[in-house]
Amino acid sequence: MSGRQAVRRTGRVTAAGLGLALLAGGCGSVGGRAAAPGPAVPAALSLSTSMQGAGATWVTIPMGAASGADQFWQLFVLPAGGSQWSLQTPPDIATNGAIVLAAPDAAGTGGTGGASGKTLVAGVRPSLNLSFSPITSTADLGRSWATQPPQSGLADVPDALAAAPGSGKPGGPLIALGQDGTVSVTTGAGGDWRPLITERALAASPAARGCGLTGLSAVAYTPAGTPLLAGICGKDGAVGVFGETSGTWHLAGPALPASLGGQSVRVLRLSRAGGQDVAVLEAGAAPALSLVTAWTGDGGQHWALSPVLRTGGAAVSASFGDGGVGVVLAGNRAETTSGPGSSWRRLPALPAARTATLALPATGPTEALAADAGTLTAWRLAGSAGAWVKAQTIKVPIQYGSSG
Repeated sequence: MSGRQAVRRTGRVTAAGLGLALLAGGCGSVGGRAAAPGPAVPAALSLSTSMQGAGATWVTIPMGAASGADQFWQLFVLPAGGSQWSLQTPPDIATNGAIVLAAPDAAGTGGTGGASGKTLVAGVRPSLNLSFSPITSTADLGRSWATQPPQSGLADVPDALAAAPGSGKPGGPLIALGQDGTVSVTTGAGGDWRPLITERALAASPAARGCGLTGLSAVAYTPAGTPLLAGICGKDGAVGVFGETSGTWHLAGPALPASLGGQSVRVLRLSRAGGQDVAVLEAGAAPALSLVTAWTGDGGQHWALSPVLRTGGAAVSASFGDGGVGVVLAGNRAETTSGPGSSWRRLPALPAARTATLALPATGPTEALAADAGTLTAWRLAGSAGAWVKAQTIKVPIQYGSSG
């Protein structure tokens, strides 16, 4: 598609207007309640990311101004087997605070046909006058969206929201990490949110005391549908991934390679790819930082690790494909790994842009989505030597001043 591609979704409302509309509609018991500031989680990644469902690859990325009221996060989708991205940002929601993604059917867990392969749940972080997080879902690749009960306020991490696997449609159980450190879950289709555990309570548990938990950084579900939580341990060498069995939390994180023993570890991401839970771990301190990715299909009983990637500098963002992981690093660098045990592959320098995010479609080459103001450019990795080739340009109509 060219820069003249018609984009359907241009509507935006102010954050205050959306809040009044949702409250008037009675969309849940937590709407309009301002979340208390929560503990800071160090080394947080950008919320710009991509993930793959059973029938599509989704990317969220900031556009418009570099920051402030005129920055709007956008959502793009690439259908499985397709070659063209389309803009499918949920309409009538002020997206200044970033969009958090959750797919009920991650790649590898469901079919690619019908509604089950086209489902996504999106949460919008609080910003400006919006003091809570609207939650909305689609079952048709973003062509229509359905409002779900809002959450009190999603935390500022990419994995603050997750959907239980296997449901194949919107309305299944959700889990969320709030700004105040509370982990909450929904009670089922259309159900309101209820607290599961707080960061403080988890830190006081025997499992978390053993690692010296200092903050939560992600929530997820196992393939069996039980909660997983991730955070940062104060004890060197401990990996803060926690599972729940019959109401009791236990440390479920992987054992680190010997080369990383004795180093501090931060769980940067905990998501799902290829039917497994995937953790992206950062170990050490600058200028000797390292990354390792860990996969589990049984809630943390067994883990498979990638080789250690010596990055030196901090990771900027991470994306997930059908079992694979891509990371953007400082200095316009990027690396990918295709799954458990696979070596890291260094990609060519990313195209210059204000924000660049990797996407890993199941049926095509790795892509880099580059955003500058109102223009999104999709670059595809091509050729035996590997080079970025421009594949598509989308002009996004940014309504500057609409969130004032």
